[in-house]
Amino acid sequence: MTAIITATELAEDLAGGTPPVLLDVRWQLSVAKAAGAPAFDGRAEYAAGHIPGAVFVDLDRELASAPGERGRHPLPDLAEFGAAMRRAGVSAGRSVVVYDGGQGWAAARAWWLLHWTGHPDVRVLDGGLPSWQGPLSTDAPVPAGGDFEPAPDAPGLLDADGAAALARSGVLLDARAGERYRGEVEPIDRVGGHIPGAVSAPTNENVGPDGRFLSAADLRDRFKALGVSEEAPVGVYCGSGVSGAHEVLALAVAGIPAALYVGSWSEWSSDPSRPVAVGPDPL
Repeated sequence: MTAIITATELAEDLAGGTPPVLLDVRWQLSVAKAAGAPAFDGRAEYAAGHIPGAVFVDLDRELASAPGERGRHPLPDLAEFGAAMRRAGVSAGRSVVVYDGGQGWAAARAWWLLHWTGHPDVRVLDGGLPSWQGPLSTDAPVPAGGDFEPAPDAPGLLDADGAAALARSGVLLDARAGERYRGEVEPIDRVGGHIPGAVSAPTNENVGPDGRFLSAADLRDRFKALGVSEEAPVGVYCGSGVSGAHEVLALAVAGIPAALYVGSWSEWSSDPSRPVAVGPDPL
């Protein structure tokens, strides 16, 4: 089962006898929000027009718990996450397709959570809503309740100590922009830089100009050049476990399993006792 789906394939599936559950997870990281500017309103964007049949899912409230010591987007309470997914109509025996406004980060966060908690068939709409050529709807469907019960897969998740260990024993990829990895700028967190031993691997280099993923072969070549091989385990982190999920998705497209450090830099950098590396080199 592939991790992504094209808009053409989605239209065909929606017209079939058993259409997938469709989740709209539009969200944007807003640095301006910290300065008092209005935050991006994904629910309002959804209300203005969405793929027919899609149900809105709020990343900040349903795919994460409140910001705190564990980072800006810590794992949600799994009972609450399961209830939110069931309200959206998610069942274990029915496929799920997730999309966002095109960046892919939010959709990947939903994909990762559902995949990590045991859903067998979740895909992300490659290119997000901009790739959809069909009509949009302003109707808000109320789906029949689903039966999905989260069952987490422990190896797919890293904590701070696990991320530090993986940077030494395997490959830990930093999905943030290169200037944040190098510590040249840090618009959000306490301090700039990266986890010692981590390799810079900006998420935006996994996609083309149209926002769609590079081919599986090109992604494999990219990750191989970053040191990823079949011999070593792979982990990913970012700022708060959102763009990192997109990198885990890119690795999945390439056929490479990877774990996610959900707390990411927002958790790591909040503790002054943890080491910080700066500059272009891992150490």
